[in-house]
Amino acid sequence: MQGQNQQQAYDRGITIFSPDGRLYQVEYAREAVKRGTASIGVRTAGGVVLAVDKRIRSPLMERSSVEKIHKADDHIGIASAGHVADARQLIDLARRQAQVNQLRYGEPVGVETLTKEITDYIQQYTQVGGARPFGVALIIGGIADGEPRLYETDPSGTPYEWKALAVGADRGDIRDYLEEHYDEGMELDAGVDLALEALASVAEDGLSPEGIGVATIDVETETFHELTDDEKAAHIESGDLAGSDSEDEDEDQAE
Repeated sequence: MQGQNQQQAYDRGITIFSPDGRLYQVEYAREAVKRGTASIGVRTAGGVVLAVDKRIRSPLMERSSVEKIHKADDHIGIASAGHVADARQLIDLARRQAQVNQLRYGEPVGVETLTKEITDYIQQYTQVGGARPFGVALIIGGIADGEPRLYETDPSGTPYEWKALAVGADRGDIRDYLEEHYDEGMELDAGVDLALEALASVAEDGLSPEGIGVATIDVETETFHELTDDEKAAHIESGDLAGSDSEDEDEDQAE
């Protein structure tokens, strides 16, 4: 009983390490990320791809209100997994920092620079009493000096750079799929196909254009572009990733 009480005390305090060097609140924040729907980032020779599972809880919900992919600057996009409200706060911070950099230095902010500014902010909430860590992980992708860059932010405030990654639900299974099929020299369209195939690998009912979000940042234009439903449908059809329900609906419409 005494051991349980001691663990509960460390459990409540964000500023206190447990005897084995853990911050339980940060670990709980990571669990919140795992409960969020999946988000994927893929770095290719032609740019960066962001893909997300935009699961709609009800047909009455407006699809546009489910935001998991965000434009931080013309050359940077961000995907999130975890608490949506926490993500919104960090996205607003990223957009402000991007504009501050543009006004102060007269040039677009670097992807690594922006990522570290966000993680510095996140880390403050792991050492201040009366606050809690952000229960969200971000995938930050963009173009810097003509090169695609892809980063992840962790609730502890640690940045990681990746070639391809997943956060949120089924992260382990999606990462295994990416590790098996990723090719560093692939083009941007192939990166989109890989991201959607990775999402489909853990989706029981297949994919639909309405249930996913996809955005790209191209190396040549250095411009963020969010794919339309028609563009997503073309990729889903070419990869044969549609679910049985979608196929049945197509047959009914044809009849």
